[in-house]
Amino acid sequence: MAELRIEGLTADVAGRQILHGIDLVVRSGEVHAVMGPNGSGKSTLSHVLMGKPGYVVTGGSVTLDGVDLLTLPTWQRAQAGLFLAMQYPVEVPGVSLDDLLTEALAGAGRDVSVVHTEVAAEAERIGLATRLLDRPVNVDLSGGEKKRNETMQLAVLRPRFAVLDELDSGLDVDALRACARRIEAATTEFDLGVLAITHYTRLLEELKPDMVHILVKGRIVESGGPEMADALETTGYAAWITEDGESPAGADWLADPFADPFA
Repeated sequence: MAELRIEGLTADVAGRQILHGIDLVVRSGEVHAVMGPNGSGKSTLSHVLMGKPGYVVTGGSVTLDGVDLLTLPTWQRAQAGLFLAMQYPVEVPGVSLDDLLTEALAGAGRDVSVVHTEVAAEAERIGLATRLLDRPVNVDLSGGEKKRNETMQLAVLRPRFAVLDELDSGLDVDALRACARRIEAATTEFDLGVLAITHYTRLLEELKPDMVHILVKGRIVESGGPEMADALETTGYAAWITEDGESPAGADWLADPFADPFA
């Protein structure tokens, strides 16, 4: 059983501390949802895990089956088995999807002769039009098409762990259902472990969480079962609002020039 272990993780952006000690363990086949108010550090967590430039880890560790991910560049973290589905997938002009996935599979020592067949099969499964597969990666795709494309890539690459940064952002109901169901199926098909960062429970209606963690001001303040997500629909984050009425997340997003202020 593979294990993604985060212990005491702290991180700064532009000289301000955003993560204040994250402890979290995700194992093969498990789905962990991270929820929290705006500016609580959810997207920062995903960026730190994948090694995005501009984020400075100041303490703690992140390991995947004992491998220290924090010492590795992003491409080696991917080779170790970590996948990031970005909130805003980027366009990569001049790079075809087949070439991207061929290189990724070759780097993992896998058979590259199956790329075209698997891409076609996964695209059909996820509802991504085959006419879009010949375009450079994500170029001229709608927001929903980009998210389907990211999910299709995940299914072809079969990582050990997927970090989903606001997968539901910008998706209509049909696209969200298709993406979430494919990822849920992957948890049994190839024991994918999932860390799903989200604001809303609608993602978790199809992608069934084993655990839900509440992240506030860079700390996980409470963890529980899937019923916690349902309770948040009614209560919101009132239990973690400070006595002066301000959000405990404050204006942390202002200190993070790389963050989505609504994440």
